Amino acid sequence: MIVSTYQPFFAPFPGFFLKAHLSDAMVILDDVQFPQRTTWITRNRFKNDQGTLWITIPVWRKGLGLQKISEVTMCPEGNWRKKHLASLKTSYANAPYFREHLDSISEIFSEKFEKLIDLNMSLIQYLKKHLMIDTPLILQSGLGIKGKGNELLIAICRKIGSSDYLAQRCAEKYLDQELFSRAGIRLSFFTPPTPVYPQLWGEFIHNLSAFDLLFNCGPKSHEILCFKQDRK
Repeated sequence: MIVSTYQPFFAPFPGFFLKAHLSDAMVILDDVQFPQRTTWITRNRFKNDQGTLWITIPVWRKGLGLQKISEVTMCPEGNWRKKHLASLKTSYANAPYFREHLDSISEIFSEKFEKLIDLNMSLIQYLKKHLMIDTPLILQSGLGIKGKGNELLIAICRKIGSSDYLAQRCAEKYLDQELFSRAGIRLSFFTPPTPVYPQLWGEFIHNLSAFDLLFNCGPKSHEILCFKQDRK
């Protein structure tokens, strides 16, 4: 059984879902510290006529100190939900499959979620469904596992009963391979490819939110994402 992990990014890039596809289960690290720096958990890139379109979810930080990802709340003030939806409508109005998803995306953004994790997981589950990725996602907070770094990842594997952990190649320098080996867990690594597909607005931009792939390619998105991996 192959297990992987990821933090709950906002509207993640395609590589997030390819990693899930290559795993038998993916654990979402929602019970770890919320980064104090800029993070993909609160923002991601889309595309418009100017090039890169950043969409950022405002969250409460001031005076709260260190927070777990699962504890982070969104700012209710302002019209950011309407503004983000308007930006997506303007940017993707001519995308072949945008209209098929507009009502569902509007509904998710209209939900009065208090916690960032709830918005992010709704978007992740929606993308996973429409990218036809069957791998189950498991919240770390539901496993009752604490810890940091290598020890946390090993504890997750043991809890789930996995002897294989899949990580991205860029994380190799942070993983103690000897520690994993002593725990009886085999490490494997992969580098997510950056699939090229038809996009609006000129020159191709890599690794945008997977919504860009879905809006432009619809039912073909799974094949574009997983084609080379499925044929190794």
